[in-house]
Formats: sequence, structure tokens, C-alpha cells
Amino acid sequence: MKRFETFAQAQTHRQGRQPLNRDAHSTHTRPTGFIASVFTLAAAFDAIDNINALDPNSESVEGEPIAKSLIYGQRMSRCLAAFKPQASDALAIAARAQHIERWVIPRSDYPMNRAGYHSWRTELGQHHARRTQTLLTGLGADTQLIEEVGRLLRKEDLKHDPDTQTLEDVACLVFIQFYLDAFSQQHDEPKLIRIIHKTWRKMSDGGRAAALTIPLNPALQLLINKALGVP
Repeated sequence: MKRFETFAQAQTHRQGRQPLNRDAHSTHTRPTGFIASVFTLAAAFDAIDNINALDPNSESVEGEPIAKSLIYGQRMSRCLAAFKPQASDALAIAARAQHIERWVIPRSDYPMNRAGYHSWRTELGQHHARRTQTLLTGLGADTQLIEEVGRLLRKEDLKHDPDTQTLEDVACLVFIQFYLDAFSQQHDEPKLIRIIHKTWRKMSDGGRAAALTIPLNPALQLLINKALGVP
């Protein structure tokens, strides 16, 4: 297997490829009467993508409009594959479903303050978990896998459970690589530095090391260096 010196090299290598292709060993059987249904990661990814493709909000990717939740989930999968190639099936599914149907719970439905933000994020996590667990049940996934995916999407035991922390690391890496630039054009420097500090605190040491290998434009790199106190 080809080895990569940095997270960024692994990311580059995987561009244009399927995020994960582990169907050969990632299957679960679940008895239904006298018939055993077979569950695969590919089926889960397809089902999640089909839902996220309904997002009315789009993003331009190489000149083509793509549903925001769809491209976000695919970026999460690619990032996870580069950051932790041997991720569990539950973690792989949770990464793909991180923003499943996010658009149905808009931020504007909650007070525009810190308490409102946290309430919104909590409800999002619960919705992502419920929606994905319902989907997995319909696909014939086993109960243990379904429960684990829900736990990960609710971010339970964050900072203590390795898989929950990995999911948080990957979300932070995707934000830095794909969304921080646009975010930086909408906010002033003091707020951006606070956001970078907050993002950095969320990550593990491994996540921070991976973040430092992401190629960024000079202005953004300078901002991150300033936030982290790097000369």
C-alpha cells in the first residue's frame, strides 16, 4: 500500500476517487423472517447521498452547481479516508451523514445568540442521528451499528471516545480546507481569529498536525499563523 508523508498528500491522491470502497468486507447480515438481507457501506452512502442531493442550497464545484449537503458529505468521506484509512463502518457512515438534511433545521429558527446557536447545533445532531438511524434500519443494518452511528452523530463522549473525536477532527479539517476561505471573506479579523482558536481547541493533536499540512492561500495561512502565534 502506498504511504503518504502528510494528510494533504493523501487528500490529493484521493481526489476524484470514491471516498471509501470497502464493500468486500463491510457487510452485515440481518435476519428478516426466513430471508437474510445484506447491508453494505455502498448502499448506505448511496442512500445518504440521495437524501442530501435534495438540498435546495447549492455550491459551485468546478463550475457545476452541486447540493451543499451532498458535496459536504463526500468531502467528509474523502477526508476521513485520508486521515484514518482504517475507520470503522460506523465512523465512515457518520462522516458521510454529518450534515444529512441539515437544511430542514435552519439557523434562523433559533435566537441569534450563543444559547440559540448551541440549541440549534444540539437539535441538528439529534436530527442527523435519527434520520440516519431510520435510513440504516431500512437498509437492514444490524442494531449495534445503528446505535453506534447515532452515538457518533450526537457527538457523545467527545474528547474521550476516539471515534467521536476523529469525527470532530475530520469536520474541522473539512472546514479549514474547503470553507474557511469563503468564511474569511464574510467576517473581520478578530472574529476569524476567535473561530480559528475554537476550531483548534476542538481537534486532537493528530487533527492539528493534519491541519498544518493543508495547502492554503497566503493570506489565509498568515491569518492562521497569527491566530496560533506562529511567527
